[in-house]
Amino acid sequence: MLAAKQWLRFLGRLQAPPVPAYQPFIDAFGLYLEDERGLSSLTISGECGHVRRFLQREWAAGRSLSDVSVRHLDEAIAQKGSQDRCCRASIQYYTASLRAFFRYAETKGWCAPGLAAAIMAPRVYRDELTPSGPSWEVVQQLVKSTDGRRAVDIRDRALLLLLVVYGLRSEEVLRLQLEDVDWTRDRITIIRPKSRTIQEFPLVTPVGDAILRYLTDVRRQRPSRHVFLTVRAPYGPLSRSAVWKAVSERLRPLRLSLRHYGPHALRHACATRLLQQGVSMKEIGDHLGHRHPDSTRVYAKVDLAGLREVAEFEWEGCHEAR
Repeated sequence: MLAAKQWLRFLGRLQAPPVPAYQPFIDAFGLYLEDERGLSSLTISGECGHVRRFLQREWAAGRSLSDVSVRHLDEAIAQKGSQDRCCRASIQYYTASLRAFFRYAETKGWCAPGLAAAIMAPRVYRDELTPSGPSWEVVQQLVKSTDGRRAVDIRDRALLLLLVVYGLRSEEVLRLQLEDVDWTRDRITIIRPKSRTIQEFPLVTPVGDAILRYLTDVRRQRPSRHVFLTVRAPYGPLSRSAVWKAVSERLRPLRLSLRHYGPHALRHACATRLLQQGVSMKEIGDHLGHRHPDSTRVYAKVDLAGLREVAEFEWEGCHEAR
């Protein structure tokens, strides 16, 4: 079905669905987040996605934005836990998006006043969860699953190595352009959308070989400047869902006990591997492109060897002399 839609769209024979009546509200909110708050495209996409799903729910019930009440908001938030089985952190992110949207909607007169202040989020304790990622042995199995001559295997091998070696976010892989790979100097440039910075890394041999094989044998000459494209016509840049699928479909058969099976799990695996090799927290944060040390310190919780050394330390005689 997806291939048929792509082909009909390429031929110009696929009639676009009508624009939902609530779409202008989402578009205006997205521009506000970009122009006034200066958020990254990744954050804007997530926030607008939450608002879109909420408005879809309300429009399906025959309500417009001006009809939304506190009760409707409470019901939508409760549904995230009871029906969608979302964790408290995900529900908190959802409610924060709705609160930001309704705060903006109130200034525009689109909804009843006081809705934003009435939105209550579940309590989430800072650093309550341990980063969940596969072990390095599993990562090696994951990369080995791309051995083969299929176009999708060759592409996914390059994609997976970028995720596990450099700990990239999915959007950072999707944004990668052909000119970001400097073959003369063996360097790769990464644009960090969240921190709005640019980092340059050495292009390690396994990653470089995988990218070169993909460019030579699979991608060939295409008009797009994006490195990673679909393997079927019409050839275009990969979507976030395609990257998630590339990782998830190779992780799930391994029957691991993970909270997440997407690209971010490989980012956690990269950070944990660096920690096990004795890399400092500051260096790990720099490698991952973190803006604040607090984003990195959570990985101290998975340094079991270090924690064990602290637990087994002989404390006798270390008390303060009086």
